[in-house]
Amino acid sequence: MEQLREIIAIYNVEIIIGLMAAFFVLILLYLIAEIRISRIKEKYNQLVRGVDGYNIEELLIRTGENVERVQHNLNKLENDMSDLETKLTFAVQKIGFVRYNAFADMGSELSFSIALLDNFLNGFVITSIYGREHSTCYAKPIKDGKSIYPLSVEEMQVIDRAIRGEYSEN
Repeated sequence: MEQLREIIAIYNVEIIIGLMAAFFVLILLYLIAEIRISRIKEKYNQLVRGVDGYNIEELLIRTGENVERVQHNLNKLENDMSDLETKLTFAVQKIGFVRYNAFADMGSELSFSIALLDNFLNGFVITSIYGREHSTCYAKPIKDGKSIYPLSVEEMQVIDRAIRGEYSEN
């Protein structure tokens, strides 16, 4: 310890100058750090304040709320679409149609049969028989592609066309 005191006594001026140099270097480093921090704060404040006075935090919160609202609407649309798909299976989806001459002496194919079926092959066949003196129109129910009533050749043909998806007049 005595040797340390002797060194300090001999070199006290140099030690003081060295400590002052280190102190100035530390002050310089502190000022550089403060300048950098102030620049970062300024950029952060600009970011938070946003362009045209919009606060980015509020903007992000609003955007998050909008995303939640869009997600809710999307879920509702998916549910509505599922409901519509279920309902559409019972709607008329298959149509068969044929025109023909019911009587040999009649021309222009004025008689017709049309089958209207849903996705489960349930529905009905409408047939109109045109004659010179009278016309008849009747309907027969169809369940699973068949009827409990006897079907004419044309009615069987339109049911087959409806099942195969061939909508054609001939």
